[in-house]
Amino acid sequence: MIRYTLKCAEGHQFDSWFQNAAAFDALVAAHQVACPECGGTEVAKSLMTPGVRPARQGAQKPLAPVDDREKAIAALKKKVESEGEYVGLSFVKEARAIHDGDAPERPIYGEAKPKEAIKLIEDGVPVTPLPFTPTRKTN
Repeated sequence: MIRYTLKCAEGHQFDSWFQNAAAFDALVAAHQVACPECGGTEVAKSLMTPGVRPARQGAQKPLAPVDDREKAIAALKKKVESEGEYVGLSFVKEARAIHDGDAPERPIYGEAKPKEAIKLIEDGVPVTPLPFTPTRKTN
């Protein structure tokens, strides 16, 4: 797996994981990689900095205060849960059905085993992991 920092035509930056560089190229050419902020499919690799450990004598400062990161994740969770449909453990089936045109296109979120999510990505289904556990909705 390889992680790229990407940038859409609108200038939004985001990270995404791919099986390899060839998989990234194929998905971008097929317009299967979309910006999570605006939905644009014109994306390109952006300049990335490698994750390098800091020297032992000095501690690296965090990118943002923990409170800011927690607030950003909480805001993302609120947006996903208010705008998306929770499909629970049916996520893999629903994502594939939407991708294949067998179900109406709509924002969904749910749960998938890592191997299932990797298989979706390998098959060109645009999915991304969320940095939080969804609130399970029941009847």
